[in-house]
Amino acid sequence: MQTSKEKGNHVTVDWRPQAQVIQRLCTPPSYSAQPEDIATFQKEGVVLIPGVFTDWVDRLRAGLQRNMDQPDDYAFPCDSVAPGGKGRFFDSYCNWHRIPEYTAFLSDSFAASMACGFMASHSAQLFHEHVFCKDSGTRTATPWHHDLPYYCVDGWQNVSIYISLDFTPAETAVRFLAGSHRSEKLYFPRHFLDGSDYVQDDPKMASVTTLEDTFREEDIRAFELQPGDTLLFDFRTLHGTTAAPIQQQRRAFSTRWLGDDMVYCERTGETSPPLKDLGVTPGMRMPESLFPILWQQACTD
Repeated sequence: MQTSKEKGNHVTVDWRPQAQVIQRLCTPPSYSAQPEDIATFQKEGVVLIPGVFTDWVDRLRAGLQRNMDQPDDYAFPCDSVAPGGKGRFFDSYCNWHRIPEYTAFLSDSFAASMACGFMASHSAQLFHEHVFCKDSGTRTATPWHHDLPYYCVDGWQNVSIYISLDFTPAETAVRFLAGSHRSEKLYFPRHFLDGSDYVQDDPKMASVTTLEDTFREEDIRAFELQPGDTLLFDFRTLHGTTAAPIQQQRRAFSTRWLGDDMVYCERTGETSPPLKDLGVTPGMRMPESLFPILWQQACTD
């Protein structure tokens, strides 16, 4: 198997945020989640909240366009269409401090408060943002995977907040396996280019490819999305897309959040993002100097 250096997000600029950028972040506004939305998230590992970030769509599109126009000026760009394939499948991450529209979203939207509530956590610590674009005509499937094994963190209180920036029919939207976040089984990360497993040496992990044919259609959740519609899902929830051709551009902006019990861990192989030299040991929380806590619940005890 090839390594991520050959067919994954490649290293360009330093991903680390500067201290002054973190210091300039404002206290974001608060969000009041509906109890039924939290219950769905906890039960199924994914929930749709329509239109909640509609006001941010134009700004986030502008930020993503910066990212795509000059990808090597930003951290960890990747194009995942094989040679000779059609369209473009772009993603990039760890640029929230470099792209002003991303910084503004974290500082001025209620995403941090939303994350805190859905994680049932006292705090919401930013892990990173992750942006995606599939151009019209792209036929590259996103392979079934879950996110936790890609990451150098472990724990149960986490959430990804995925904001659709375009209309997306359910047929080409991300598909989720409801309830899969409750399993304690971890599956090898996979390359988006060809679906191959990352090189790992972890006997506790398995390949999800042998299970894909066993997923029941009644357990699959796929949503038609309008710009500003938002999916919240657990790092352990299995998800992917089909190879159905994209009829119009599909862009999305995600932020990844860590709750109270999320700690640094050392994976036995490649990780994505490939974050190194963090100054912490396994079992410690991620350093706030690099991963700021943007929301803190008041203690009521």
